[in-house]
Amino acid sequence: MSHQVSEDAGAIPRSLNVPEDSLYHMLKRTVKTNEKRIAVIFDEEKVTYGELFDQVNRLADSWRKLGMKKGEMLGLMLPNQTDYIVCFYAAQALGMTVVQINPNYTPRELVQIIHSAKIKRIVVSKTNLDTVLHVHGLQAIETIIVSDAPDKSEDTEELFSLERQINEGGSVSHDTQIDVKEDVAVIQYTGGTTGQMKGAMLTHYNLVANVEQSFTMYGSNMEQGKEVFLVATPLYHVYAMTAGMNLGIRIGATILLMRKFEIQRALEWIKTYRPTYFPGVPGMYTAFVMHPEVEKYGLDCLKFCSSGSAPLPVEIIKRFEALTGAVIGEGFGMSEASPTTHRNPAEGVRKIGSVGLPLPGTESRIVDDDNQELPPKCVGELIIKGPQIMKGYLNNEADTGNSLRNGWLYTGDLAMMDEDGYFYIVGRKKEMILIGGFNVYPREIENVLYEHQDVKEVAVVGIPHEEKGEVIKAFIVLREGATADVEELKGFCYRNLTRYKVPKDFEIRDALPKNTVGKLLKRSLVEEEIGNQKKERDE
Repeated sequence: MSHQVSEDAGAIPRSLNVPEDSLYHMLKRTVKTNEKRIAVIFDEEKVTYGELFDQVNRLADSWRKLGMKKGEMLGLMLPNQTDYIVCFYAAQALGMTVVQINPNYTPRELVQIIHSAKIKRIVVSKTNLDTVLHVHGLQAIETIIVSDAPDKSEDTEELFSLERQINEGGSVSHDTQIDVKEDVAVIQYTGGTTGQMKGAMLTHYNLVANVEQSFTMYGSNMEQGKEVFLVATPLYHVYAMTAGMNLGIRIGATILLMRKFEIQRALEWIKTYRPTYFPGVPGMYTAFVMHPEVEKYGLDCLKFCSSGSAPLPVEIIKRFEALTGAVIGEGFGMSEASPTTHRNPAEGVRKIGSVGLPLPGTESRIVDDDNQELPPKCVGELIIKGPQIMKGYLNNEADTGNSLRNGWLYTGDLAMMDEDGYFYIVGRKKEMILIGGFNVYPREIENVLYEHQDVKEVAVVGIPHEEKGEVIKAFIVLREGATADVEELKGFCYRNLTRYKVPKDFEIRDALPKNTVGKLLKRSLVEEEIGNQKKERDE
């Protein structure tokens, strides 16, 4: 009952054959048949698959000579650029574990990850080097590799030029023995309800499986060696890593890699390079349909698009599809699932507003608080089983035990399944807020605000927003006699949090709602805000 799909849902294969390949061998296999095809276009730079593989091998050779080896953690703290892809696959060639790090993290946030993963080696862009050097004084890092630094710069005992390492390494293929089901390829950090970061351990098998699942789901819409991917979401985010980079490399696609999403630049690239596939997030689709001259840029080249990380408004879907003729396949995923678990099919029945069907090889159920499976149209917790589900959380048996039970991942998301086997996300058991595709956890923001000398109490919540899905709002009670104002509190957050985690709105109050035993009633704050929004619309 849990994962049955109606006959009308389309030809979606339920079985899946996952090759027991490492990520490096997935790249190597693609290079054999696509050596001269353009692999990456970044800014004005074009790199063929043969050239990309050569850079990966040279860098891996230089790293091997530095003593970097299988099982070590490599912090990868780069924005979107070709170097990111080269570093990612060079690490996989040696059997290292890539720890994904947002390059915009503050020192406070970076320390948490370095301490948790025990990172001794890190790759960082010159732009964000100061953050790493600041942390280096608190957490000893043995090797700092700097991208975008001049090739002529002198290496030191700790600082190395990435460009020099690529240029000076030997062009040799690597044969590190990888146990694909046990060896961890990537640590993808995600927060918890406590605000503490948790590192999802994703094996080579998990990540290759999710690529194969996605490719199978797209069916005849995606052809080997013929697709052009527009990738504008950050590769250090699990969605772009899999749906943009790894899937693109698996099928020999040309990856149009944007450093960051800028609507005018994206439109110009679409007109020039005619991409066929776009894995985006809701804000990007909204930017396209709102652009006054969008029809001049030929978006009809797009065949299929995916949307992840947050719900996409139905009106935006309809307008974008009318504009392009492409289909947006809404879906669902989590860092713990590499990330995709559900997707509306490219062929067959698509239900706008649902997250679609479980991917091939994936089982999905809705259960109640007693772990009993619920029938269609009933709301309960979504649980998932499949080859893409993580090995567990790094050095965290307690949270691993809570999330993984008898092979099932308990998502903490409230969902329902219809009579055709399509799933709908209706809410979250957790307090997590989704901002621009990133998980934001209220407790982390509250912990920062509580450090401000004038703050007595604080409650951070996600407020529904028509265009953005959710925005963050902080409700604050000041200490008696305190003089802090909204702008000061906002500045305090900017100094201690990544930009997207800073609340959009702050409200200073005399008191926060609580029940008779003193428990904070955050839901009351959200309901009050929704009521205020409705009142404003009605006026």
